[in-house]
Order: sequence, then structure tokens, then C-alpha cells
Amino acid sequence: MTSLFVRNGLLIDMEPDPATAGPGDVLVEDGVITATGPGLPEVAGAEVIDATGMIVMPGFVDTHRHTWQAGLRAAAPDISFGGYLGRVLGEFAPRYRPEDVYTGNLAGALECLDAGITTLVDWSHINLTPAHTDAIIESLRNAGIRAVLGYCYGGDGGPDGLTAEGHRVREELFGGAGGLLSMAVAAFGPEIVSEEQALREWRLARDLDVPVTAHMGGHGAEGAERGLAFLQDNGLLGPGTMFVHPNYYTADALRRIADGGGTGSVSPLVEAELGIGYPATGRARADGMPVGLGADTVACGPGDMFSLMRAAYVLERARPGGAGLGFTTRDVLRMATIEGAEVAGLAEVTGSLRPGKQADLVLLRVDGLGQAPVNDPIGTVVLAADTRSVDTVIVAGRVVKRGGRLLRHDLPSLRAALAESAACVTGRPGSGRTPTPVPAS
Repeated sequence: MTSLFVRNGLLIDMEPDPATAGPGDVLVEDGVITATGPGLPEVAGAEVIDATGMIVMPGFVDTHRHTWQAGLRAAAPDISFGGYLGRVLGEFAPRYRPEDVYTGNLAGALECLDAGITTLVDWSHINLTPAHTDAIIESLRNAGIRAVLGYCYGGDGGPDGLTAEGHRVREELFGGAGGLLSMAVAAFGPEIVSEEQALREWRLARDLDVPVTAHMGGHGAEGAERGLAFLQDNGLLGPGTMFVHPNYYTADALRRIADGGGTGSVSPLVEAELGIGYPATGRARADGMPVGLGADTVACGPGDMFSLMRAAYVLERARPGGAGLGFTTRDVLRMATIEGAEVAGLAEVTGSLRPGKQADLVLLRVDGLGQAPVNDPIGTVVLAADTRSVDTVIVAGRVVKRGGRLLRHDLPSLRAALAESAACVTGRPGSGRTPTPVPAS
């Protein structure tokens, strides 16, 4: 048995609601939290991490990110949603080789860990070939992050190709139980593709016994209602479905989704920037829908949870007529941890310090001039901390970042590979290869 003893930190737990537990310890055995509290006896042979002066809390959960786009960071600022579709998905994505996907996905996953995000829902719409898919999964495994791969078929085999490749991925690459990686079907959904294709996406998820994550509710009020009616008419509205960008749903629609067991993912910065609806954060939660936060894309937004929490907090409290003034820092921290874990289908695995859960932990330094003094620990995390605060990150009891530095990866080489890949796929000078021509639309 391997043991880890996190000693004398300022504990913030999330169950039943975010609260400061005071100075205390966390004991981890074989990757699982076995005890928390003040003055725990140390276990002989345990690795000891001194958390004195630091906040100890569950790792953040990002419920929606196109991780492969790490090399496109800030490549499309000040852009509209249509511009994003044309430039990032229409121009850049077809140029990605499996090697580019591996490099981008690895860099994106490590970016998450570096910022204290220990769990990631990777909405992956770069599965152009089986080799691309294999590269994505290899990158996530090598990163050491807990991840749900949202598999979105990108081949040219039509619905039959979707079914065949979906089964291959599930059976060959996710056949074993347990581990850090799991699978979901990332469905385009009936607001984007034909109803026939949407049916095949949901049927595939049911055949594979995996959840669905779909971009639904962010394409206008008419499309939101039409798509939701399609799910209801076909018996597809139920547990295990994550609605990404659910901003155009009415209160009645949000209640129907929540009553059916659906969840929501909000990307507050990108949604506001791209014009895909005012974030439904407080409205959705008020109607009973669990809601998590997502970075979506670093092509036009930041990739850290501190930025997302602040954006969600400010945009919600700025709703007209004071409608969001009841939204608190505790609410947004809950969304970034245990509520995000619920949205990702992992609430029994991660998201809090409850004994029996996987030890996905973050230790935050709060001794900087921008954080000290700590008058309200939760307020400090949401309003004052940033990526520089992330001292130590632990995933399933394994230390992946210590003393402010990621471990076990050659970061200079990865950054160089990412820069070379980005130069090629964007057509900028600096790459030693010629960009793949983009097919005419």
C-alpha cells in the first residue's frame, strides 16, 4: 500500500456545500482519500507533503474543452461564432496530422494540470481518422489527467462509420474497467446535423453504455426548442446527457431537462465573446439543473478555472434587474468542483474531500500580495487566486505538480513541438513542413 499524508493545510471541502474546514490533514492510501481532519496520526512510510500556509481543496473539473486546440492559443481573438467555425474548424482542423493532435492534446491536458484542473471532459472533434483518435487517447494517458473523452466521429464513413469506429474505440481503447480515462459520445445533436444522424449518435451511446455530451441550446431559441422536442419525441431525454451552452432554453425547457436527469455545461467567457447566448448559469441552476464550467477553446479565451470562475460570477451577478445578485462565490466554486464532477458523471469519484473518493487534490499558495491576507478562503480562491497560486497537484494520489513545477514531462521539447505544429496548421512562418491543403467547401 502506498500512502500520502498532506499535513496542516487550510481545508476547503465541497460536500454538502463549499465550506472551510479549518487547518487539517488529508490521508491518502492507494490513491483514495481515507481520512481528513485536524491532527491525524501519520502513517509509517507515508510520503508527507507539508501544506502549512496553503489551501487544500479538491481539484477543479473542466466540463467542456476542445483540448486539441492548445496550439491555436489566441489564434482567433475578437472573432464571431461564424468566424470560429470557418477559421478554426474549417481552415485549421483539416491540416492536423495525428502527430499534431497528440502534441496539442498533451499540451492542453498538461495546461489543465498546471492550473489545478484534475478532471477534464475533452470534447474531441478532431477524430478525423483512427490514427487521430489513438493519438488523442495516448496523449491523455501520458498526461496523467482524469479525463472523459467525448468522442466525436470525424471520418467520412457516414452513420455506419460512426457506429463502427465508436465500437472500436470503446472496445479496444476503453475495454478495461477503472483507470483515469472514460468515454462519452460527443454528439453534434439535432440542432447541427440531420435527425437521422442525431438518432445514430444517441443510439451509439446507448449501445456502448456511455453518456452523451452535446452542443444544444446555444444556437437560438427556435433551434433549442426544436432540438429538445426531438429528444423528447424519440425518448432520448434522460440521465447521462450534458447540454453544452444551454443558453437559449426557457425556464420550462430547463426544468424538463433537469427533471429528466440532464446536466449543463457553461463556458461563460467564450459564450459571451462569440455571441452564443448569455450564460444560463443561474437560470439553469435555479431550475434544478447541475451546471459545470468549461474553457471551451483557448483559440479565443483563457484556459484556467480561475478566469472561468470570475467570468461566471461577474456575468451572473450582472444580470438585468439584479436577478443574479444571489449568486455567490460558494456557488461558483461548487460549479468548478463537485457540481462539475456531477455534470461529468464522476460525482462518486472526485470533486470533494470525502473519504472514499479518489485523491484529486490541489494545494494553493495564498501568501502573495494579491492573495494575502486570507480573510475568507473561498472568496480568496474565486476572486484573488490565479494559476501562480497552484503549488501542488495530485491526481488519484499521484503527485503531478510540486513546488509550482509539473513533473515527468520534458516541457521545453513539448513547447517547441507545439510551436512547430501551430506554425504549420495556421500557415505562419516557422514550420519546416508545408501545410496540408484545405479542401474547397
